[in-house]
Amino acid sequence: MTNDIAIVFAVMTLAIILFTTDKLRTDLVAILIMLVLPWTGVISVREAFSGLSSNAVVSVMAVMVLGYGIERSGAMNPMADKIVKKAGKDGRVIMAMITATVGVISSFMQNIGAVALFLPAVKKISKETRLNPKKVLIPLGYGGILGGTITMVASGPLIILNDLLREGGYDAYGLFSVSPVGLALLISGILYFYFLYEKVLPDTKIEETKARKIPDIYDLPKEIHEFVVPKGSELIGSSIEELQLWRRFKIHFLAVSDSGSIVYVPWRQTRFSEGQSVAILGREGNIQCFFKQFGLEKLDRPKVFKDLEDEEKAGFAEIILPPGSSIKDKMLEEIAVRKNFKVEPIFYMDTDGETFEFIEKPLEPGMKVIVFGRWQDIRTLKESKDFIVISEVKPPIDEIDDKKRMWSLGVLVLSIVLIMMGFPLPLSFFSGAFVMVMLNIVPKEELYKAIDWKTVFLLAGLIPLGVAFEKTGAAKLLADLTVEMVWGWNSYLILLVIGVIASLFSLFMSNVAATVLLVPLVMIMANGFGIDPRGAALLVAVCASNSFVIPTHQVNAYIMGPGGYNTKDYIRAGGGLSILFLFVATTVIYLLYL
Repeated sequence: MTNDIAIVFAVMTLAIILFTTDKLRTDLVAILIMLVLPWTGVISVREAFSGLSSNAVVSVMAVMVLGYGIERSGAMNPMADKIVKKAGKDGRVIMAMITATVGVISSFMQNIGAVALFLPAVKKISKETRLNPKKVLIPLGYGGILGGTITMVASGPLIILNDLLREGGYDAYGLFSVSPVGLALLISGILYFYFLYEKVLPDTKIEETKARKIPDIYDLPKEIHEFVVPKGSELIGSSIEELQLWRRFKIHFLAVSDSGSIVYVPWRQTRFSEGQSVAILGREGNIQCFFKQFGLEKLDRPKVFKDLEDEEKAGFAEIILPPGSSIKDKMLEEIAVRKNFKVEPIFYMDTDGETFEFIEKPLEPGMKVIVFGRWQDIRTLKESKDFIVISEVKPPIDEIDDKKRMWSLGVLVLSIVLIMMGFPLPLSFFSGAFVMVMLNIVPKEELYKAIDWKTVFLLAGLIPLGVAFEKTGAAKLLADLTVEMVWGWNSYLILLVIGVIASLFSLFMSNVAATVLLVPLVMIMANGFGIDPRGAALLVAVCASNSFVIPTHQVNAYIMGPGGYNTKDYIRAGGGLSILFLFVATTVIYLLYL
């Protein structure tokens, strides 16, 4: 063993320790690797920073922009709605449906493209069902990786395998030759997460965001209720003001839908009519009294007014009356804040710190008011000189445009078609990303915001380790030691060891590079052991996708930011799956291909 090989193994060991202990942020660990290797002279400076311009990193950056555009356009909203309709709120069923769907789609396209396509849908489903995205994004990413083993055109290792077989004088595999292996792996992965859902996936507790802390600070009601005004109801024909609904029940009317037309924060003189859908906010006891008094039935979850539950579209805000406000010393009724600004006052605090849920005195400078409304209406309020909005206001979200939906999907499909025609992955995806910017699906000012730079440097920093692994001969040394170790073993055990080595190599170097390095060696070894070289080579190409334990695979790196994952999450979720993958792939190939 040379000094350079010893250094590579030391750096690899250090990286594993830092990744698994989370002593240092993952992207900083990768940057450390990028710096240590050239300083020790193992690789050149150019090789150390080659990851920043590598195909994998450029592709991931482009896919992030494409995914951002698809999310922004709402292209996957219809599919998300269908999944929610069929799966309900059951996290296991939602996870299984998403993993199966993305797995099948990724069997005919690059797995990172399939995951990028579904990421917006998963985010929407998580919001609507209040399911933590952490419970779904890892299965989503892993499903994309597993689906890439179903056909010979869905992953780099399987694409390059046929070329390597021809160079060795063996017949190439057909498009669906690997399908029995890939389908067995995908089904195994789905069942693995279905039955071990609570044990291997991160905790379901969702951290509250800054905008949603306001109701906790002031002990305000949080749940929005929806009902339909039934035929013969006492509400029909009367207004909110006439029935004194606030005084009697202390509930807030947030929206009314009549014949498909929605009025947000209806004026107090708004009259009820049969068939109207109404959204209200109030404490549970008060809501129950109101429903009982008027014989109303509460829907399980808002249907017409789902947007009011979406924290990206609506929420609570704190406002203060400045000294120069033109509405000081006026009563709330005089201002008609609901009618003029479309926000619902929820809570009041005067300059002495006294709090009120209802106010019947003139407003005075320094008074704080908590309001609820859509962010677009709160932004209008913020532009008024009569109020100062002191809490965070969400940035505007464009209305869903059917043309942009179609264009965004069309651009992604075009990128994938270019890849299938043989054009390079980064060129195809980056061209698609540029088109999305030119079509304003991704606004120019949001282009760099769409890229998770921590993920970019994570991948860029790990690529030099793979270069060093191959350049110094560390990879060949491991492979040669394997041949010596398994001499005389049972064929199944030999295949199992080959799978382990291929899986290990794919964690620290490009899976394509691992395939190119190992396949010729494995075919020679298989001939010596009396094993079919084609089957052994197929096992290498399949196991090169067995990258679940740490976020080094580009798909795992891609979902790391949106999921808020750390390395321990990948170890917990992917450790058992990696072992299952290894045994399923080895067993199926042993039974069907040898």
